[in-house]
Amino acid sequence: MFTLRRYWLPAATAAIAIASFSVQAEDLQFVAELSGAAQLPDPTTSKATGQCVLVVQDGGKKISEENVKALAGWQPTQERTEEIPFVVARIVLQDFTGVPLLVDEYLFRAILIPFLILSLAALGVNILVGFCGQITLGAGAFMAVGAYAAYNFHIRVDGMPLLASFLLGGLTSALVGIFFGIPSLRVRGLYLAVATLAAQFFTDWVFLRVPWFTDNASSGSVSVSNLHILSWEIASPLDKYLFCLALLTVFALAAKNMTRCAVGRQWMAIRDMDVAAEVIGIRPMFAKLSAFAVSSFYVGIAGALWGFIHLASWEPAAFSVDRSFQLLFMVIIGGLGSVMGSFFGAAFIVILPIALNQFLPAVGGLFGMTISTAGISHAELIIFGALIIFFLIKEPHGIARLWSTGKEKLRLWPFPH
Repeated sequence: MFTLRRYWLPAATAAIAIASFSVQAEDLQFVAELSGAAQLPDPTTSKATGQCVLVVQDGGKKISEENVKALAGWQPTQERTEEIPFVVARIVLQDFTGVPLLVDEYLFRAILIPFLILSLAALGVNILVGFCGQITLGAGAFMAVGAYAAYNFHIRVDGMPLLASFLLGGLTSALVGIFFGIPSLRVRGLYLAVATLAAQFFTDWVFLRVPWFTDNASSGSVSVSNLHILSWEIASPLDKYLFCLALLTVFALAAKNMTRCAVGRQWMAIRDMDVAAEVIGIRPMFAKLSAFAVSSFYVGIAGALWGFIHLASWEPAAFSVDRSFQLLFMVIIGGLGSVMGSFFGAAFIVILPIALNQFLPAVGGLFGMTISTAGISHAELIIFGALIIFFLIKEPHGIARLWSTGKEKLRLWPFPH
C-alpha cells in the first residue's frame, strides 16, 4: 500500500516525494509522467527503511498520492518469479546440451571458452564501474592476482581441490582489490583511475621480479596440467567449456541478485549521487569497498580460469594493461550497469578480431589491395575507439539498451499503437 510524506526544498521549485511500496523497487516501471516531472535514473532504496526515493520537478505544486500512483506501474513480482524456471531450463537445454552438439573444437578454443571467461571478468568490472560508478584501469592486475594466487595454492598445498584453488585465488584478489580501493574513499574520477592503474604496474613488477610467485621458474612462466574435479578430468575443449559455463552461470545469477538486493541499491546510490546517499544513511566506505571486493573476486576467478583453462601456460604479460583496457571497453560497449551488457561486450570483443581477419582481406581483394596482419590489428583498434566514442555520446547504456529497445519494438510490430 502507498504511504506518502512530503519534504519541500528551500528552492520551492522541487519536492522530494518519498513513497513506500508493497513491492520490490526493481519491479517499478514508471510509465506515466506529470507535467515537468523527472525521476532519478535508477530509483534508490534505503536499506534501513526500504523506501523508494523519487525526485519530482513540479514547479512548486503539491504532489498528491494519486499522482504518485500514476507515476508508478509495475509488473507483479509473481510473474518474474514464474519466469525463473524457464530461464534455468533454457540455459540447461541450450547452452549445456545444444551448443556442444553443434560446434567443433576450433569454436570451443577460439570463441566460446574465451567468451565465457571474459564475460565473467567483464561482469566483475561492470559491478564496480557500471553499478557503483568507480572507475578502474587495474582489472588486468586483479586477474593476475587471481591466476597466480590460485596457481600457488594449487601447487603448494597438497590435495588442494581445483575449485577451492580458484575460490581462494578469488578471495586473494578481493583482498588486494580492497587495499587498492581505499583511495576511492577520498578521490574519484580520473584520480581514482590513476590509483587503480598503479595496481596494474605494481602487480606486473611483482610477478615479473619475485620468483616465488612463479615457483622459481627460470623462464618466468608457469604451467598447469592434469586438471580434475573429483573423477572429472578437465582436458578436452568440451570439458573446459562446460566447466567455465557452470561457473559463469552461478556467478552471473549471483551478480544479478546482488544488484537487486540492499547492497546493490547502495552501489547504485553511490553511483548516482554519493552525497545524497550518505544523507539517507548509506555508508560510502562500506558500499565502495564492498564493490571493489566483489568486483575483484569475480575478476580474480576469471583470471584463474584464463590461466588454468584457456592458456594452461602463462606469464605476467598475459595480464598486462592492455587486458585492463580491453575489459573496460567491453563494459562501455556492452552497457554500463547491465549484467546482460557484460555478455554483449565480451562477445563483441572476442568475435570482432576474427570477423575482421576474414572480412578485411576479402574487401581488399575486391579492390586489388592486400591488407596485412598489422593493418587488420590497426583497424581493430580504430573500430574500438570509434565505437567507444559513439556509445559514450549516443547510447551510454551500450548494446544492452539497443537490444532492449529492439525487443520492445519487435514486440509491438506491426501494430505500434
